[in-house]
Amino acid sequence: MKAHPVLRVARPTNDLAEVARFYRDGLGLQELFRFSDHDGFDGVMLGQPGDAYHFEFTHAHGHDAGKAPTADNLVVFYMPDSDAWEAAIQRMKDHGYATVPSFNPYWDRHGVTFEDCDGYRVVLQNTEWRAVAQQS
Repeated sequence: MKAHPVLRVARPTNDLAEVARFYRDGLGLQELFRFSDHDGFDGVMLGQPGDAYHFEFTHAHGHDAGKAPTADNLVVFYMPDSDAWEAAIQRMKDHGYATVPSFNPYWDRHGVTFEDCDGYRVVLQNTEWRAVAQQS
């Protein structure tokens, strides 16, 4: 059996509880693993069991993680099913997250953008992903 690659998006935060709430409760990801004081780091991994990606957020004791360097630091979820897309937006709003205008207006044409407590942005895009060469 051939092992497939798994993508981990890892980044630090100053507010592990709030960033976990955004991605877990707002986006609907599941907590896959949590750790405390592992070589001075606390962390949580969020995703969907069996998916080929997950997010890891860490907090290093005594370290300031800072904020997103720009308003164009994005994670994009392509959601072609309109009902699922609308439900995802409503779940974010139900948990108190407001949409923000995207820095790049392209993302506002078929999507909505939310910003986490660290200034990183998530786009819920109501289209299928297609390679650039296939787009018209």
